[in-house]
Amino acid sequence: MPKMVLTASYLSLNGVDRSSSTSKIELATEVEEKDVTTFASLGWVELLGGLKSGSLSCGFKQDVADSALDDTMWALFGTVVPFEVRLSNAAVSANNPKYTGSVLIKEWKPIGGSVGDVAEVEVEFPTSGAVTRAEA
Repeated sequence: MPKMVLTASYLSLNGVDRSSSTSKIELATEVEEKDVTTFASLGWVELLGGLKSGSLSCGFKQDVADSALDDTMWALFGTVVPFEVRLSNAAVSANNPKYTGSVLIKEWKPIGGSVGDVAEVEVEFPTSGAVTRAEA
């Protein structure tokens, strides 16, 4: 069985590669369950998929320098921007598909932590529209 360790994943937000400040990426997608059970279902629940949704969770090493991470993310706050994620920063291929779409930058946590902690930001952005998977 193939195994993989995430060591060089890729994240782009609004067309800018953010991989060098990113320490966590999680893209999650789901579909609503719609119950279509009838008496003809013979006592078994029947389901269909409804609306799809997703979220992109990211962990960043904070950088508040001029034009760095905090500056640009603050400017994007409240907007919908494109994203791209890959398991590896290598070229897109059948062995390294890319997932793309748009996310709403609905939160930004510029400060968080305790004495002695690394300044990190953990955020979750909901997707807006379709998420696609491509191998080229």
